[in-house]
Amino acid sequence: MRQIKSICVYCGSGAGTDPAYREAAADLGRYLAEAGIRLIYGGGSVGLMGIVARTVLEHGGDVTGIIPQFLKEREVMLEAECELIVTEDMHQRKKLMFDKADAFVALPGGIGTLEETVEMLTWAQLGRHDKPVLLANIKGFWEPFRQLLEHMSRDGFIRNGFEVPYHVADRAEDIVPHILHVAAGKTDMCKDDAVPISQL
Repeated sequence: MRQIKSICVYCGSGAGTDPAYREAAADLGRYLAEAGIRLIYGGGSVGLMGIVARTVLEHGGDVTGIIPQFLKEREVMLEAECELIVTEDMHQRKKLMFDKADAFVALPGGIGTLEETVEMLTWAQLGRHDKPVLLANIKGFWEPFRQLLEHMSRDGFIRNGFEVPYHVADRAEDIVPHILHVAAGKTDMCKDDAVPISQL
């Protein structure tokens, strides 16, 4: 059984065009605070990043923001009553986010969100961690990514023996319960939410 005290949330520094993404970020922030789970995130105050962090704080939760020096202005570092860590570079930022998190959630986002999520899947595939990684598939946002993984598998680039399970929740309210369920060692709550990830 794994105890979940903190969850790292990867998400966009933009808010996206669909209000559902913003609503999901706010809902997740509230659920994290209510569950007493610390948010680990990229430290910015804009986009979905800012929404989830501010909502955690508004509901009395704990937040750790980790941002590299060169992004302090671009992502407008959150100025709030929370733990803020400024790193020298992206590599240090990502390593600290990994070290401080017990699980990972990918909300909708851009190429940075994708890169960080795939890295966690890759590290798991390589045996570097066994922390849950969950795609918050709000309005099917992650379906193209899931289809790409299936395409890689069909074309022989994802090999048997290199399977890495990931988890999927279609609604914000299901994210925290799903991760806690998985961490407790219980049967996965979702169907068809795992595909093998190739060794990159």
